[in-house]
Parts: sequence; structure tokens; C-alpha cells
Amino acid sequence: MPRLRGSRSPIIGDVTITNGHSVPLAPPRVPAARGRLRDVPVIGPKRVLLAAPRGYCAGVDRAVVAVEKALEQYGEPVYVRKQIVHNVHVVSTLEQRGAVFVDDVSEVPRGSHVVFSAHGVSPAVVAGAADRDLHAIDATCPLVTKVHREATRFAKAERTIILIGHAGHEEVEGTMGHAPDRTILVNGPADVAALDVPDPDNLVWLSQTTLSVDETMETVRLLREKYPSIENPPSDDICYATQNRQVAVKKVAPAADLVIVVGSANSSNSVRLVDVALEYGAKDAHRVDYAEEIRQEWLDGVRTVGVTSGASVPEVLVAEVLEQLADAGYGSVEEVVTAHEDLMFSLPRELRTDADGKSTRPLGGRTR
Repeated sequence: MPRLRGSRSPIIGDVTITNGHSVPLAPPRVPAARGRLRDVPVIGPKRVLLAAPRGYCAGVDRAVVAVEKALEQYGEPVYVRKQIVHNVHVVSTLEQRGAVFVDDVSEVPRGSHVVFSAHGVSPAVVAGAADRDLHAIDATCPLVTKVHREATRFAKAERTIILIGHAGHEEVEGTMGHAPDRTILVNGPADVAALDVPDPDNLVWLSQTTLSVDETMETVRLLREKYPSIENPPSDDICYATQNRQVAVKKVAPAADLVIVVGSANSSNSVRLVDVALEYGAKDAHRVDYAEEIRQEWLDGVRTVGVTSGASVPEVLVAEVLEQLADAGYGSVEEVVTAHEDLMFSLPRELRTDADGKSTRPLGGRTR
């Protein structure tokens, strides 16, 4: 049932399933008390290697601000199809401010405002919103929109599209929806051997934007071995932020006894950061939503802790992790910088003016 205007009842239960994980929504938690972790001596000095870039990318910043601005401009409730970004804390915080998250536009009352998430939607979803006279605000990341346009163009040219991505992920569903009859999904390298396509000489590959760069390139290598004439997309589909965060973790991992990745279980790029850390030399790696999830036993014998966060994680959650680690003796923090990000995206056109009708600044990058 839709929530009544002004109500503050939280969403409880599992609302989105991606990457094989069911992720619950709940009110923002109260941060754990300081001093929960003990400072246990180890051989040698303790330190933290803090990866940079980390956290919010331009597309996430744009999407989150879009919901905030929509609430300011139109009042609550503002409906959001799916999680605006894949982060439990962000979604729960917005829910408390008056956003109502739904799985399908059919759940949105006629004539209401609805925001499409950063992961994008298919044309069928857009049409469904129009049929209900909804005022749609498209917060799709422009880098995802780029892939949608590529899929549409290749489908019109009657090309067969091999889409590398995770089945069930909202971004994949949205992209496939732009070329449903011309797209074949490949989850990773293991799927290539069994692949059977109708026209091997008429292929092009595209990818989900938040995948592991290394695994995607291995999938492409195997595709090229099997189908030598397969074409590349016009430009790299894996987004700059995903690549930058993976590069930073690769730099940190060889020196880390433990890597902590802040991010939610249904965030592809966060989950991949754990994998990349282990592949590039970290002795151990774990993902947490919140600092209080760090376990004392993870720190046994650990001198160097690497810390990073997925592209949908606000910096406040990383700061809380650093505070907890400081209580455990890891107060020396060295930032490992591998790139500087300054990309910014404009808000959706419906939100580009303030209350006085003046144009707003572009939004994006690591501003939050």
C-alpha cells in the first residue's frame, strides 16, 4: 500500500534482488558506540591505507540529489522505482525524508511524481509510467544512457548484441529492454563456451557499467577467440568510477593484511572491489554496510588495513569506519591516490531550477 503523505513508517522487508542478494530496507541505524573494537598489539606499527578515488561518483550524486530536489520541489511523497542507488543507508535515509520506493510503476498512484533510478529503465517502464499519467523524472546515470543508445542503434542495424552483465541487475534489465529481440546476456567467462548465436559474423558486445574490468576483458578475450569478427562498442562501457576504484584497490591490496570495502551487498561495484582486493594480494577482504559490522577477529595480527568504498557510498560511512579502526589502534591514515575525479552531470531537466526559478549548478562528482 502506498504511504500516506506525512507518514514516517519505514519500508521493512526485501524489496530488491540483484547479484543474488536480497537486500532489506530499514530506518537508518544509530551508529555503534566508539571503542567497540579493542586495540590488540601486533608486531610492528598499525596503519590504514585509504584508497582514492572512493565513494560517490557523478552519476550517484546526480541521482541522490534528484530525489532530494524532487522532495523539496514537489513535496512528499515522491515515488522512486527500485532503489535510487544500491546502498541501504542512502535509500533508508531518503525513505525517512519522504521518498517511497516501489518495485514497479503500477504501484504508484496516478498523477504522482516518480523518479527512475540511476540504473536506468526499459522503454516499457517509461510507457507504463505514461499510461498512469505519472510525472517521471529520469535519474538514469548518463553513462548508462550511453549504453542504452548503443543498444538501440545496434538493434536498428540488425546486429546481435552480446551484453556482458549480471542477470537480474536493474541496469541489465533496462539495457536489454532497449533491444530485447537482439540481445544475448553473458554473465561472465564461464558462459562463453556454451554460447550459440544465430549470426556469428554480425556481433557486437556491450557491458554493464559496474563490472570488474579484468573479468570483463577476460570475457571479451574468450568472445574474440570464438567469434573473431565481434566488434567493440564505440567507447568503453565500464564507467570511469568503477575503473578508478578498482585501480585504487589494486594499488592498496598488495600491502594490506585486510581490506575493508564499504558498500551494500546488491552493489555490483562494491562486491567487485572485494574480489579485486583478494586477486591483487590482500590477505583478507570484507564488505560492510556500516562500521559496526567490522569484527574483532578480522584484525587479529593485522598491521595494515586498506579501506575503500563503492561508488554509491556516502563519505560519512567511510569516516565512521576510520573512527572504529582508530579505536583499535589504526589511527595512522595514509591516502593512496591513483586518480582525481572532477566529472559533473546536470540534474534531470525537471529539476534544474530552484524555488525562485533560477537555474541550478551542475551536480556530480565527489561533492557529498
